Amino acid sequence: MELFEMFSYPFMQRAFLAGLMLAALLSFLGIFVTVRKMSFFGDGIAHSTLAGLAIALLAGISPLPTALIWAALVALLIWWLEQRTHLPSDTLIGIFFTSSMSLGVILMSFKAGYQPELVSFLFGSILAIRTPDLIYIYTVGVVILIWLASNLKRLIYLSLSRDQAAVSGVAVSRKTLLLYIGLALATVLGVKMLGIILVSALLILPAAASRLITKTFRGHIIASVILAEIMVAVGLIVSFIYDLPSGATVVLIGAVMFSLAAILKPLRA
Repeated sequence: MELFEMFSYPFMQRAFLAGLMLAALLSFLGIFVTVRKMSFFGDGIAHSTLAGLAIALLAGISPLPTALIWAALVALLIWWLEQRTHLPSDTLIGIFFTSSMSLGVILMSFKAGYQPELVSFLFGSILAIRTPDLIYIYTVGVVILIWLASNLKRLIYLSLSRDQAAVSGVAVSRKTLLLYIGLALATVLGVKMLGIILVSALLILPAAASRLITKTFRGHIIASVILAEIMVAVGLIVSFIYDLPSGATVVLIGAVMFSLAAILKPLRA
């Protein structure tokens, strides 16, 4: 009965629609994040968006599109410096993580009073997603998913071996840039659901769990998306029934799923 009641509320309908899209998007991208050992990327981009949010709040403009633009610029700068300096991506991410977040803190000091938009981005507020947010999530999400699907083989080559991808004719530099930008935009969209603190969990947990229970790359992708959808759906239902914070509940459900996959792996072997 409570399930039927839950879906009668418009805010829960929007939360489920946003959650299912973000689960598919982030879990798909999470495959390449884990294979390329870039788990820090999502966390770094999420924290870097604090500066973009602060700029939006000071200027009195919409935070989500501003955060998307800022994240894309940070991803572009990381890629450019990676090409120019040959420093590891995690080093550059750490630099932008700390400097951009520090800029955000300083800018926020000029804004007096309680900022509900900032709090929702820090800790996530999927139940507060509005129709314009949903439009942004689906528009950007569909574009990124189409690009991922149409470039899947090239991205797999690129993730497994950069040199072999170049030999095979893959435009390594351009594909890497587009992957970084897609990952940055998806991370910002995920921040709206899970917050800056927890968003990287949806990138990593489904991909890590699916890697333990599958043997092929195609199976790895499919299982990651399915596990992410279950993680979000069950997390939202449990949070509604027991009146728990939705973002944290989603992440804990994902942690339980990963633990079960880790336990089942030796049994399958």
